[in-house]
Amino acid sequence: MADQLSPDEKFHLITRNLQEVLGEEKLKQILQERELKVYWGTATTGKPHVAYFVPMSKIADFLKAGCEVTILFADLHAFLDNMKAPWELLELRVKYYEQVIKAMLESIGVPLDKLKFVKGTDFQLSREYTLDVYRLSSMVTEHDAKKAGAEVVKQVEHPLLSGLLYPGLQALDEEYLKVDAQFGGVDQRKIFTLAEKYLPSLGYAKRSHLMNPMVPGLTGAKMSSSEEESKIDLLDSAGDVKKKLKKAFCEPGNIQNNGVLSFVKHVVFPLRGEFCVKRDPKWGGDKIYTAFEELEKDFAEEVLVHPGDLKASVEVALNQLLEPIRKKFESPELRKLSNTAYPNPSKTKGAAKGAKAGGGEDDELDPSRVDIRVGKIISVEKHPDADSLYLEKIDVGEPQPRTVVSGLVAYVSQEDLQDRLVLVLCNLKPQKMRGIESQAMLLCASIEGEPRRVEPLDPPEGSSPGERVFVEGYETGKPDDKLNPKKKVWEKVQVDLKISGECVAQWKDKQLMTKLGQITCKTLKGGNIS
Repeated sequence: MADQLSPDEKFHLITRNLQEVLGEEKLKQILQERELKVYWGTATTGKPHVAYFVPMSKIADFLKAGCEVTILFADLHAFLDNMKAPWELLELRVKYYEQVIKAMLESIGVPLDKLKFVKGTDFQLSREYTLDVYRLSSMVTEHDAKKAGAEVVKQVEHPLLSGLLYPGLQALDEEYLKVDAQFGGVDQRKIFTLAEKYLPSLGYAKRSHLMNPMVPGLTGAKMSSSEEESKIDLLDSAGDVKKKLKKAFCEPGNIQNNGVLSFVKHVVFPLRGEFCVKRDPKWGGDKIYTAFEELEKDFAEEVLVHPGDLKASVEVALNQLLEPIRKKFESPELRKLSNTAYPNPSKTKGAAKGAKAGGGEDDELDPSRVDIRVGKIISVEKHPDADSLYLEKIDVGEPQPRTVVSGLVAYVSQEDLQDRLVLVLCNLKPQKMRGIESQAMLLCASIEGEPRRVEPLDPPEGSSPGERVFVEGYETGKPDDKLNPKKKVWEKVQVDLKISGECVAQWKDKQLMTKLGQITCKTLKGGNIS
């Protein structure tokens, strides 16, 4: 088919449904001379979900346009991103990603023989690549590296150096994979512009960049591997699909942040060219749409398309895509791969017994080891040696209040903090901060950006200082007396602490709670907790 297309027709296929393209003229010039070489990379962290069909449908477009496509399983990136993938699980997760993504591509009819699959550590540990990492790190400022990764790399209060390396490695991948363009989500735009800025400084060509829009999840926010209610897993049963779609955000007439409608636009129409809305005969029977704009118009005007009919129709389309993947993963080998690449922490010895420091690796993933309590702020004072740090005396249910050094007053007024109930991490090793010993950590929700937004976490109404905060399903575990800094237990638990689309604090999709109910924040949907 590609041989019969003109350069302009190929360009249309390559760029349709994208939110932004950087370097359009260069793409057109290459297409006049030869086929385009493009790569898409995915960090092997959480399990891929149905939103991955969006880049898969674009990969189908690239192949139809005659592109040479490389898929990169970015295992080293997965580790650098705040240890989202533990080192000992990298190889297993690469194998899982390879199997599940190949199953997705087969499900939508993409020929695998036209694709090239590459593992990051196969070339990113070479002498030449490593020297280029050092060369790049001598040019990129800490500010530029942090800014580039702000929407991709996990943002925490005390970021690891590895997260600052991440954007530079992604830029270098373009040169070492010998491509003309990189494809990714629009959330990676700052990494793409960093690549355009710095690769020429190393003597390498500036590439073009193709960006997909970010598809809303079922809760209305970004679809996320770490937010269970926002996404449908590729191995979810038909019953799970029905249940999650039933809860999905899909208000009558509302086309904004509508994950159900977006799935039809970015997956169903590009793959099939039409969409059938299932309707009761008394409402006119089934209606087939051959253009998404017509479907969107009818939904927005609340005529012909009801949210219930739309969900039921997407359910049919989704199950048709997922059924071949489910069947492939019925094999004992792939079931074992799935379970070992993503072990269930609630089934580990540590989760059952509330292990203490010094236990095995599985024990370290037990969230009950961190001692989070409800605290009450007694007083707030300015730090004598720093404008941005403040001292807070916090009652955590002990005879004496603890001194906590925090910058929260930079975002919330002292008056609003006085006598307020907050969440406090109590079993970290005390540390000096500008000469003052901080005896605990105040936990907050935050969203990075300009400006950064921060809010304290709110315990349930009626809570008292000293009450234990636990992860749902880990109520009986006991916290360590003091967390061993070398084991990085807090860092490993903190990676999966998030705010849901309903402003509920979660760890790996399980709620943070006290005996009175769930932990929440006021407004920061999808934020991090640190």
